[in-house]
Amino acid sequence: MSPLSLAPAARKVFGMSLDISPAPLRPSVAQPVLPPRAQGAVALSVQARDGATHLAGLRQSGCLKCILPRVFRPAAEAVLVNTAGGITGGDRIDVSATLRAGTQLSITTQAAERIYRTVDGSMGQVATKIEVGEAAVLYWLPQETILFDRARLSRRLEIDLAADARLLLCETLVFGRAAMGEQVRDLHLEDRITVTRGGAALYRDGIRLNGDATAILRGAAVGAGAGAVATLVFADPEAEALLARVRALLPETAGASLLGDNLLVLRALADDSLSLRRYLIPVLELLSGQSLPAVWRL
Repeated sequence: MSPLSLAPAARKVFGMSLDISPAPLRPSVAQPVLPPRAQGAVALSVQARDGATHLAGLRQSGCLKCILPRVFRPAAEAVLVNTAGGITGGDRIDVSATLRAGTQLSITTQAAERIYRTVDGSMGQVATKIEVGEAAVLYWLPQETILFDRARLSRRLEIDLAADARLLLCETLVFGRAAMGEQVRDLHLEDRITVTRGGAALYRDGIRLNGDATAILRGAAVGAGAGAVATLVFADPEAEALLARVRALLPETAGASLLGDNLLVLRALADDSLSLRRYLIPVLELLSGQSLPAVWRL
């Protein structure tokens, strides 16, 4: 037998027996390839100095960044930028902000936030917590959140106001990409807004949609076929005085009411985000008393 023969399976080399038989082949198990998970966080604080609002502290990490453009209005401006380009299953975004006494701050986003379809059923998560100090004013004005078919999103917004703090909040949800004719047939959405004053509940709102969002929104008592919905909260001593002027700007698919002392709440429906913007922008500028952040008009 040749010394290089593989049969029998053992050879003696330098007096030692070596097993050179080929290892049995094992069937490979294909592992699912998951996209990388995006993680991002911003922690921001502002303080009053010399009659203006200035940055007191900023920490940012991961895919979330904060830009502070120079503006010529009473309120300072913070623009949140998600460099991941959107949110999908398993992603997590955390935002925290503190407005110290006497400050004014507008927080917005560079563009509409896209919630992409998930490949493994996991949830994308967004958590925001903001504290607004004495005599401070917060304008929470992110651009639209666009929900794609098969999107999964859990979002929580918590704002605590001091006794004399003021708030203008607007959140807009868009179901599908209207220009592409997309219908959202598979959606899992949990969206919660909580506003407190001194720790006591002032406003709570929750939306939970599971399944065929397009069909659900066709319901007359739900969305009457709307493709976009906006929620606006205005906690300000001028709420009652401005109510009639707000109502005069609204179409039949929107309504505004006083839910308590100095608390105006508006809900608006539209076929798409562009139609919604056309009457939301004048309302927001009326209530804020100033023009909206420049990114809203790009």
